[in-house]
Amino acid sequence: MTIGLLVVASIVIITLDYRGQSHGVISGAKRAAHDALAPVQSGVDDLARPIGSFLSGAVHGGDLEAQNAKLRREIGDLQRQTLITQSTRNSLRALLRLEQLPWAGGIPTVTAQVTALSPSDFAATVQLDKGSTSGVALGMPVVGGAGLVGQVIDVWSSGCTVRLVTDVNSSVGVRFGAAGNLALVQGSGLGRRLAVNLIAPGTKLHKGEVLTTSGLQYAQFPPDIPVASIMSFSSTPSATQETVTARPLADLGVLQYVDVLQWQSSP
Repeated sequence: MTIGLLVVASIVIITLDYRGQSHGVISGAKRAAHDALAPVQSGVDDLARPIGSFLSGAVHGGDLEAQNAKLRREIGDLQRQTLITQSTRNSLRALLRLEQLPWAGGIPTVTAQVTALSPSDFAATVQLDKGSTSGVALGMPVVGGAGLVGQVIDVWSSGCTVRLVTDVNSSVGVRFGAAGNLALVQGSGLGRRLAVNLIAPGTKLHKGEVLTTSGLQYAQFPPDIPVASIMSFSSTPSATQETVTARPLADLGVLQYVDVLQWQSSP
């Protein structure tokens, strides 16, 4: 009924306005009509807006999905690029450290890349991409930027296998302390601490003390290569030696590049 009355009033106002009569009355009526219709128009807009948005989303949903997919691909590309850049930086950092090994002592080296890890849980070994054609031979020491990695135990023309210092068959003669005490570092298996044997009870030790290759006659390694740092030590009254554990200084879990020292012990 209200809408019908408003329609009749509008027709009357339009007729009067067309004839030019009662301009002030018409203006007031226009304002009154606008005020009366405004709530109705607002309600219609509020009702129609969600429907329009839904229809628009339905029509353009495919385009939005395509844009989202494109954005996801671009984000993925950026993330991959970031990882590649970080990996490149790490590789360059490792190579630079190999160029500045203070313990190489003029020994010729062959820089190699790690291509494979140990094929089993019982042997701690890695494979390198350099072999006999590059001058690598059995028994040669292998070092990283922080210290001793292991020793070449198998070699072919284009690659070699390196036994890591953590392997149960690995043993390295070392020195430590101001007096140059001798000891033997032995591997205990993957993920386990190194065992340091032949240290007499009561020997002065401290955590973090660095153990270096002894370089004794007929030793398997040249002298002064950092091997490990002491983590713990203890003894009992009846013990014949200190119980000492250590960790390798070379980060064997993230090896990328290493140097094979072209050094072999004298027969």
